[in-house]
Amino acid sequence: MFIEHGTRRLHLAGVTAHPTGAWAVQQARNLAMDLGERIDTLRFVIHDRDPLFTIAFGEVFKAEGLRIITTLPRTPRMNAICERVIATLRRELLDQVLILGERHLTLILREYLIHYNGHRPHQSRQQRPPDTEPQPIRDLAELADLRSIRRKSVVAGVISQYHHAA
Repeated sequence: MFIEHGTRRLHLAGVTAHPTGAWAVQQARNLAMDLGERIDTLRFVIHDRDPLFTIAFGEVFKAEGLRIITTLPRTPRMNAICERVIATLRRELLDQVLILGERHLTLILREYLIHYNGHRPHQSRQQRPPDTEPQPIRDLAELADLRSIRRKSVVAGVISQYHHAA
């Protein structure tokens, strides 16, 4: 997983049972291509000291003008936002669904990312999901009408999304 700290937007790198340094480099290239022009809004990449993050991994991002920051040993707080996202993924999704293989995990994670980036509120963003812009404050009378709220089950029925009915 990659996460944009400012917007809390998640990106799925890939799924494999046996990751290697070459696999991680390819995932970095894929992310750089997926971001396109948006990569210019990023300033740095933070990662831990896992051997998967090779020099070639860093070079992919350095070529895009990003600074590479490697966390100190045994300091999860240096990348607390990513650590929190991993815990959220486990608690909200992976502890609730029996994963049947790599393909199934990829499908479930993609569906979860749609929910996470498009619907899940984030306290650091004033309860807005990563893919939304600030909304004007609604009239209290509109918020008081609870009959207009509809529930939709997503991500294999594990998560519920709530919307105002049209």
